[in-house]
Amino acid sequence: MTVALQQPQLSRSQGVVGLRTALRILDKWKASGDQACRMLRISRSTYTRARQDDADWSVALDLDQMQRISFVLNIHAALRTLFDNPDNVYGFPSMDNHNPFFNGRKPLDVMAQGDMISLYETFRRIDALRGAQW
Repeated sequence: MTVALQQPQLSRSQGVVGLRTALRILDKWKASGDQACRMLRISRSTYTRARQDDADWSVALDLDQMQRISFVLNIHAALRTLFDNPDNVYGFPSMDNHNPFFNGRKPLDVMAQGDMISLYETFRRIDALRGAQW
C-alpha cells in the first residue's frame, strides 16, 4: 500500500508574508537583488513588487519557491540559535568560510548559485553547527 503525503497548501497572502520576510533577511545578509532572485527563483518584477509596501499585492508561489523561502527562514533561525550578536547572525552568510563544503566561499555566494541543492546543503551545514543531526 502506498501512502501519498499531501503538502499543505498555503494561501497567496501567506506566501507573500513568507516572501517578504525572506527578502528582509536577505537584505540584512547583504544579498544583492540578483542573488535574492536566484536564491528564491523569483523574477526581478516579483522582487521589486514584494519589497513595496502594498497590502493588496499578492503573488502565486509554487512549491519550489516556497521551499526556497523556507530554507532562508530556517537558515536564519539556525543562525539566531548559534549567535547572540546580531553582527554574526546577519554577517555570517557574507563571511568567507573555509569549511570543506564552502572551500573559502561565502555561504551567500553558494546559495546564490540558484540551485536547490546549494540552498539545502548550506542549510544542512549551518544547522549542523548547532548540533542538529543528519
